[in-house]
Amino acid sequence: MTAIHPVYPLIDPMPKAHADAPIGIFDSGIGGLSVAQEIARHLPKERIVYYADTAHVPYGPRKDQEIRELTAHAIEWLYRKGCKVAVVACNTASAFSLDYLRDYYGENFPIIGLVPALKPAVLQTKSKTVAVLATPATFRGQLIKDVIQRFAIPANVQVIPVTCLDLVPFVESGAQMSEACLATLKAILQPVVDQGADYLVLGCTHYPFLKSAIQSIFGQKLTLIDSGLAVARQTARILIKNQLLFEQEQNNGLRIECYVSGNNAEHLKTVLQYLIQEDLTWDIRNIGVE
Repeated sequence: MTAIHPVYPLIDPMPKAHADAPIGIFDSGIGGLSVAQEIARHLPKERIVYYADTAHVPYGPRKDQEIRELTAHAIEWLYRKGCKVAVVACNTASAFSLDYLRDYYGENFPIIGLVPALKPAVLQTKSKTVAVLATPATFRGQLIKDVIQRFAIPANVQVIPVTCLDLVPFVESGAQMSEACLATLKAILQPVVDQGADYLVLGCTHYPFLKSAIQSIFGQKLTLIDSGLAVARQTARILIKNQLLFEQEQNNGLRIECYVSGNNAEHLKTVLQYLIQEDLTWDIRNIGVE
C-alpha cells in the first residue's frame, strides 16, 4: 500500500465540490456505518460514499504513525472520489489525524472527526462515575484527554477507561450476539458496573452495534451514549457554513455507496443486512488496496 503523507502545498488539488457531491465517510471497517446512518437520517437528501479499510481493520493495535498513514490514504481516496466533505468516522483515526488532515486540505475540503461523547455523560451522570469503552489508541490520543480535562475534572466525575481489542472483530464478522462476544462484554463491563458507573460512552463507531448485546446483559444499569447524532448535526452545520447543503430530492434512491479495501464485499453483504437500517438503500463494492 502506498500511504499518502500530508505535504505542503496540496499536490494536484481537485476542483471545489458542489452541493450535489456526496458526503464522504471513512472508518477502519464497517463500524462507521453507525455514523453514516445517523447522517443519512439527519440529512435525508444527501448521498453518502463510505470507505471501509477492511484490509487493515482493526486500527486500535496499530502504531500512531501507521494510523495516520492509513487514515490519510483513505481520506485522499474520498477526496479523489469527488466528495464535498469527509467524516473520519473512527475515534482511533480521529485521535491522531485530524490536525494533519485539516492542515493538508485546507478550507476547500472540510474534515469532520469524532471524539467520544463524554460531555453528555458527565452532564447527566447521577453516580459521578462514567465509563468510556474505546481502543487503547483512542486513549493515547489527545482528544479524549482534552475532553476529560475540560468537562469531567471540573465536575468531579470519575472516568473509567475500558479497552478491549476483541470487540471490533465481533462486529466485523456479524457475531455481536454470539456467546463469545457476550462473555467478553460481561468480563470487561461488570467491573465498571461494580464501581458504580451509570453511563457508558461508546468510544468507537463499531460499538453502537453492540448496544443490544450490552443491554441484554446489564439491562438499565448502564445508559449508553455514542457520538453518531452529534456528528450528524456537526456535518449539517459544516455543509451550511460552506454552502454545500443539498436541498433537492435524490432520483435514484441509492443513499449509501460502500467501498471496501479488503476485497470482502460479498462476505460483508450478509453482515450489513443486519446492521443497516431497512429504510436505507445501499450497495457495497470491492476496490482492493491501492
